Amino acid sequence: MQVDFNARYASYLKNLSIKELNAMQIAVLQKISIANNIMVLSPTGSGKTLPFLLACVSRFNAEVNAVQAIIVTPSRELALQIEQVFKTMKTTFKVSCCYGGHSFKTEQDSLSGAPALLIATPGRLADHISRESFDPSQVQLVVLDEFDKSLQMGFHDQIKLLFKTLKGKQQHILTSATQLETLPDFLPFKKHEIINFLTEERNANLQLKLVQTSPAEKVETLLRLVAGFNQEVCLVFCNHREAVDRISKLFSSHKFEHGILHGAMEQIDREKSLIKFRGGAHNVLIATDLAARGSIFQKSDM
Repeated sequence: MQVDFNARYASYLKNLSIKELNAMQIAVLQKISIANNIMVLSPTGSGKTLPFLLACVSRFNAEVNAVQAIIVTPSRELALQIEQVFKTMKTTFKVSCCYGGHSFKTEQDSLSGAPALLIATPGRLADHISRESFDPSQVQLVVLDEFDKSLQMGFHDQIKLLFKTLKGKQQHILTSATQLETLPDFLPFKKHEIINFLTEERNANLQLKLVQTSPAEKVETLLRLVAGFNQEVCLVFCNHREAVDRISKLFSSHKFEHGILHGAMEQIDREKSLIKFRGGAHNVLIATDLAARGSIFQKSDM
């Protein structure tokens, strides 16, 4: 019997201003219902966040006073974005978001309230596990979001500690925007189902061009490049918020109108920046790549 996921999750979709789930999201929800370990391969911005959040809510037991699902993300920007989506869904369950640079005591206080969902970066999660900030015995679902990036950033030991702490009977969902040839040995499973949406035909009009420059002249080269776009809409993606601030400072010194977006900004400031960008008040937006996912696009891309 085919499940109507749009009907099942209608209230959450309405709160997110989403009319209906896309094909990838429906495929993931179908596979989650029958497979214990899955890998979701899908391009950035295609909406991988929503199905695993819906899967979390479906697994939660309101009578269990403990963390029931853990989502591990490679950066605080992505962690904060996922938290925002979950809160916008307006479920009855509590969520805690833990990441480096945030008050550890505040996080411990939040975890003492036994949130159903814990969203965390690998390093901060490892710290809380080591200090026994929460009870992991009731965890039913583990999501490794942007798992390829976590591996690239060297978080093997921190994620390995997580699986050493858990019972090993939980469901696992891994997401990635790139194909992984092999999975690390610390994962507590050998077989998994793959949902691959990376092979879909991409925009044929998209062109990739490489501009050669030295590290010392990279930012100045970027400024000249963007200035040559003749007021066309432009997105500048950076790996870290420090790079966003550094590039923004240079642009401002040349009186070049632009907006910025990264996870350390207050929500209201992020929204103002996006409104100005969408409204044409400035045609350049400088953002961390993870902070921009799902933010500059329509809400249906969650």
